[in-house]
Amino acid sequence: MSDSETETAGMSEAELARHSEKMAKKKQAREKIMATKTDEKGLVIVHTGKGKGKSTAGFGMIFRHIAHGKPCAVVQFIKGAMLTGERELIEKHFSDLCQFHTLGEGFTWETQDRARDVAMAQKAWEKAKELIRDERNSMVLLDEINIALRYDYIDVAEVIDFLRTEKPYMTHVVLTGRNAKEELIEIADLATEMELLKHPFRSGIKAQIGVEF
Repeated sequence: MSDSETETAGMSEAELARHSEKMAKKKQAREKIMATKTDEKGLVIVHTGKGKGKSTAGFGMIFRHIAHGKPCAVVQFIKGAMLTGERELIEKHFSDLCQFHTLGEGFTWETQDRARDVAMAQKAWEKAKELIRDERNSMVLLDEINIALRYDYIDVAEVIDFLRTEKPYMTHVVLTGRNAKEELIEIADLATEMELLKHPFRSGIKAQIGVEF
């Protein structure tokens, strides 16, 4: 039984008629709102927060681009030491549509070398700028760049200035990672905070293939 069928089960004819009228009014109001939404532009999208799903949401949009045959690109900051399902799938089957650059070497507590982390983050940022400037790319995902910005491996003011002045008008840029800088959220067209409610790690469950990577 569908949600609408569940909602209307057991209603009288009069109640069903009122329900239909209510839904018709909602539809009319929705269509009126949608009629005013006619513009298109490349969005700056930020996924942040302590909850899971930030990179997953970013890759969801990348796979949508691939499904529509639209060229796109991924630059992974920080991550990189471990092969992920997204990377393997894209590199094996969709490399003609999506460039994938893994330029991190793990989280800072793994490398324990700030100078090296800064150098790798700067290298990733240079590649990101190159890919964003290329107007053939409809979307560029900067995975975990917020971590690099948090630790000041990259200057947030430089990133903001670039997005404001050099990003092609129709190019979407997605920036993921917890603790996004307030300045970045301020210029974003879409910002989402993933809230942590429960996490299996707290119950002794390790990261698992097909869920985390």
